[in-house]
Amino acid sequence: MADSDDWDIATRAIRVGHRRTPENEHCEPIFATSSFVFGSAAEAAARFSGEQPGNIYARFTNPTVRAFEERLAAMEGGEACVATASGMAAILATCMGLLQQGDHLVSSRSIFGSTVVLFDKYLSRFGIQTSYVDLADLAAWEAAIRPETRMLFLETPANPLTTLGDIRALAELAHAHDCLLVVDNCFCTPALQRPLALGADIVVHSATKYIDGQGRALGGAVVGDAKRVGEEVYGVLRTAGPSMSPFNAWIFLKGLETLALRMREHSRNAGQLAEWLAAHPAVERVHYPGLESHPQHALAQRQQEAPGGILSFEVKGGRKAAWSVIDATHLCSITANLGDTKTTITHPATTTHGRLSDEQREQAGITQGLIRIAVGLEAIEDIRNDLARGLDRL
Repeated sequence: MADSDDWDIATRAIRVGHRRTPENEHCEPIFATSSFVFGSAAEAAARFSGEQPGNIYARFTNPTVRAFEERLAAMEGGEACVATASGMAAILATCMGLLQQGDHLVSSRSIFGSTVVLFDKYLSRFGIQTSYVDLADLAAWEAAIRPETRMLFLETPANPLTTLGDIRALAELAHAHDCLLVVDNCFCTPALQRPLALGADIVVHSATKYIDGQGRALGGAVVGDAKRVGEEVYGVLRTAGPSMSPFNAWIFLKGLETLALRMREHSRNAGQLAEWLAAHPAVERVHYPGLESHPQHALAQRQQEAPGGILSFEVKGGRKAAWSVIDATHLCSITANLGDTKTTITHPATTTHGRLSDEQREQAGITQGLIRIAVGLEAIEDIRNDLARGLDRL
């Protein structure tokens, strides 16, 4: 679509990627097929050799998945996108495609617990070492870089304390040392933050979260340039096969259509809830970039279009008090997933970051009294009343 370069992100989220079939359908179709038929032996040979573009086998070429990839790439401002079976598969494919034995990775300490396990337990088996630093400490990032460092990796905002990384500053640091900057944009999505425009090289997503938006399907994505993502990361997908299903791709296409609207509403609800929690006597501290008390509030205003829908808060009384608040809720769903229309609540120290050691959790600032809320789209009064049941008892 020649006009798409001039379109707003909300328009790209609805229009990019769909090529109508001879049936002239208005909604994107689901191509539920494992293979594709060639017109001749010569055409089959040309497809397999790469001389001719087109569908070959649904593990790595499917029109529904391709539509999702093109749409998300257009929204992020990337040249290429590779869709994967999950967000963790997206991170794995990125590392397998762009790193090799002997390379070194510098990562923020404030990342998803499973990502830490991937780096420490599995990448290390293949001779890739990882060092961890404080997300907001630029000097620590620079000090951790070695001659063999090839990648800097971060989430921003980070899970669960909503700490921010300065993407532009980290991109400049990475490129000065011939490293790639990889940003997990799961919490903001391209509706609120576009890391590539700030200098990042690669963006990864768990499409399971806000891109879906209704907790229905698993998926992930990697967005970047035509060489690194379009060839190297794509090569991992083609060979190893952590593929997104066409049905899930169709769900994510529908999710992208309303993404900008939902992210604004998630942010509005989360902002009101954060202010209410900050004033509650049972709450010691609230972590939310939209609050002026957040140490990186000014950075959030510069690199994000809105603060997002995730917040966390610490209650007095440690794990016993935190569990009491969580168990008293009736409306909030007790689940570690996020990005849903339904508000979810979890205790990070024993769920999302439960596989970390006590020392790792302490370094990451994840206390036993910490509760994470992924604020949904219900009426804010109902969310507040639900949390008040447990908080007021404290």
